[in-house]
Amino acid sequence: MVQSVELLLDAALEDEVRREWTLLADAGLPSQARHRGPSNRPHATLAVADALTDDAEQALLDLAPPDGLEVRLGGWLLFGRRTFVLCRTVVPSAGLLALQHEVAGLVASGEHVRDNGLPDRWTPHVTLARHLSGAQVDVALAALAERPRDLAGKASGVRRWDGDERREWPVATGS
Repeated sequence: MVQSVELLLDAALEDEVRREWTLLADAGLPSQARHRGPSNRPHATLAVADALTDDAEQALLDLAPPDGLEVRLGGWLLFGRRTFVLCRTVVPSAGLLALQHEVAGLVASGEHVRDNGLPDRWTPHVTLARHLSGAQVDVALAALAERPRDLAGKASGVRRWDGDERREWPVATGS
């Protein structure tokens, strides 16, 4: 499955993203709001692999926490061809790119590292909805039309997500 390292958003920015999830769900569209698990929260994935080494796991714990790292969400972004993933872009900053580069370097020793998480191939984003049809994209954009173009906040931490075990835990705690 997937092993990922994810940047978390502060409470105010997370609430703004959840408002967008709710607007999409209220419009009858696929939305991240439909995932009810306690670990489902807005985030930007920094790197993904099928498995991480023990050394990488330890090094992730030793990373400096991203305290004070500004996070700005920009316009909407689509991935896909037949069905689409609707996201908010995360505007890259020097601090964000440095963190992602460091995390990607640690994850690079793992198994089957996803190349879209490698430095210079990474597209920072926060997912709003998956599996949208082309017609639903139009409806989704209309549902979000009154939302602010840019949202600003800070990072609240970094977590590890184990997709096999369906569990999360904090990393980059500077331990």
